Amino acid sequence: MSDPITSSKAGALPDMRRSYERERLSRDSLHADPVAQFDVWLGDALREGVIEPNAMTLATATPDGRPLVRTVLLKGLDQRGFVFFTNLESRKAAHIAANPHVALVFPWLALERQVIVTGTAERVSMTETLKYFLTRPRESQLAAWASQQSRAISSRKVLEMEWAKLKEKFGVGEVPLPSFWGGFRVKPATIEFWQGGPHRLHDRFQYTRGEGGVWTLERLAP
Repeated sequence: MSDPITSSKAGALPDMRRSYERERLSRDSLHADPVAQFDVWLGDALREGVIEPNAMTLATATPDGRPLVRTVLLKGLDQRGFVFFTNLESRKAAHIAANPHVALVFPWLALERQVIVTGTAERVSMTETLKYFLTRPRESQLAAWASQQSRAISSRKVLEMEWAKLKEKFGVGEVPLPSFWGGFRVKPATIEFWQGGPHRLHDRFQYTRGEGGVWTLERLAP
């Protein structure tokens, strides 16, 4: 058995805790539609100045069940689901192609809140992808071309040189949409709203999509 880490910071871990006192969450305070409720909470995060309020942890898994998580940015939301964009040759895209079941977490810790989404991911249309790509800063458009996402590279300099080469190649004209870049929409099956509570008695409400897209709501034990 390996020896435990005994640094002052690691030794303090068991005592790191806070009591969540900000507010309570009740069934009566929740919107009947979870997407509308999410929009309310997203608005709260924006008003409170939460850093990267649209940042979400995306969990994928290989066909044999090996999970991987990373943070991506929410770039679209409607009744169909939660949209993000990425390199279609990336590790996350490969996982989704083999196993479309994914999960999302929005960690709004400053508000003592989190939202947990489970569902399936599917590609968005080329039209929707292009519409978003055209809104990206030119430098980010070039970065989409320059990065062979998830592949090993020898140094950062290689990446920067490729970016500079593409900047010269495309000049001042419009940067075209890469064929290997696109979006995914996570179609939610469940959406859970979590509000921290005192004494670890948190409030958790989960919406579950049923037949015909009808949502049911239930309280979960913390």
